Amino acid sequence: MSFTSKELFARAQQVSPGGVQSPVRAFKSVGGTPIFFKSAQGPYLYSVEGGEYIDFCQSFGPLILGHRDPDVAARVQEMIGKAWTFGACEPYSLELAEWIVENVDHVESVRFVSSGTEAVMSACRLARGATGRNKIIKFEGCYHGHVDSLLVKSGSGLAGVAASDSAGVSENVASETIVLPLGDKEAVSRAFEKHKNEIAAIIVEPLPANFGLLKQDPEFLEHLREVTTQEGALLIFDEVISGFRVAMGGMAELSGVTPDLVTYGKVIGGGFPVGGYGGKKELMEMVAPMGPVYQAGTLSGNPVGMVAGLATLAKMQKESVIPRLTERADNLVEAIGGHIRELELPLNIVNQGSLMWIHGSTKPEPQKLSEIGDKQAEIFGELFYHCLEEGLYLAPSGYEVSFLSWAHSEKIVIESSLRFRRALTRLKETMSS
Repeated sequence: MSFTSKELFARAQQVSPGGVQSPVRAFKSVGGTPIFFKSAQGPYLYSVEGGEYIDFCQSFGPLILGHRDPDVAARVQEMIGKAWTFGACEPYSLELAEWIVENVDHVESVRFVSSGTEAVMSACRLARGATGRNKIIKFEGCYHGHVDSLLVKSGSGLAGVAASDSAGVSENVASETIVLPLGDKEAVSRAFEKHKNEIAAIIVEPLPANFGLLKQDPEFLEHLREVTTQEGALLIFDEVISGFRVAMGGMAELSGVTPDLVTYGKVIGGGFPVGGYGGKKELMEMVAPMGPVYQAGTLSGNPVGMVAGLATLAKMQKESVIPRLTERADNLVEAIGGHIRELELPLNIVNQGSLMWIHGSTKPEPQKLSEIGDKQAEIFGELFYHCLEEGLYLAPSGYEVSFLSWAHSEKIVIESSLRFRRALTRLKETMSS
């Protein structure tokens, strides 16, 4: 007996909050009932109703090779035949750690965890332990998972005044976080003057990609490196999204700015729940059992995720996936941008490598929240459903980026361009009526 997405969602709402296991999946930002998918392969998702969609969500970024890449699948199936988890030392996390240390210059030691959120939580704890300080600087528009101390924004529009984005986060916890405007070098310097010897670290997405795609000037990242070095604080790059996607060394490689610590997730698990944090060896040796900063996890270094991650990274390296995928993404973005201009729609599209974002800002490449158009959610909500009608699946929020995978062949890119044009044409008709 088969069920529709509507029927399954009704059932799910009876047993899970909002009927989902992560909020954005509920389609709250775009309205309507979420689609339930039963299978996936390469660039495609298949719904319980039998619909086929070219997938530009790609599980929000991990699937850089696409769904169920055959080479990764072979390693996963082999590992499942040996063990699912050990809770003991094994060679699989060692092999992935060795690969990362060998291929990423600024990572001398790495510890694996089970999610990007856990990686960020651990890196911030390590920064506090290493410096003996408590405060962390973050920036508006940068998301670092659902860690209590970082799930905050600028209260009442005043930079530096932290207020929780979530119920259940105490004022005391939120007060340890200093929230500053993204890209504001002077605000960073003032914060260090005001909180002399109190700031343990600055954490930043060097490519903010959780509130749209807000590409930053290299000079901003360089300033963060300079001021943290001068003030005895650490610089943490959150590369959960950008790591191993925009370059093997992430934005640290592209910008030439070396962080003290870096957090990873998504790509390094090859589609399985894997995160990690790493950096300078002297810092990482402060982590238990070598040092006083405690962190542990029952499923950390899960062998299935470890072999999937290593198989993914090795294939990416062997086939030069990143530059070739970037070229495909550039071509698709250029084509979509041409459609937007031809149809005279109040939209723009921006990309960094294989990440892309359609937005309503008048600036081609907005760099902060205030530059995003105030009708972003409304316009995207309409475009989202026009895309669904054309068999294109985007992340169900106007503030989430889209991802291309290696499975999006040149042929798929051309087909996607045609489908986007039809969806944009329908949007034009809707906006004109």
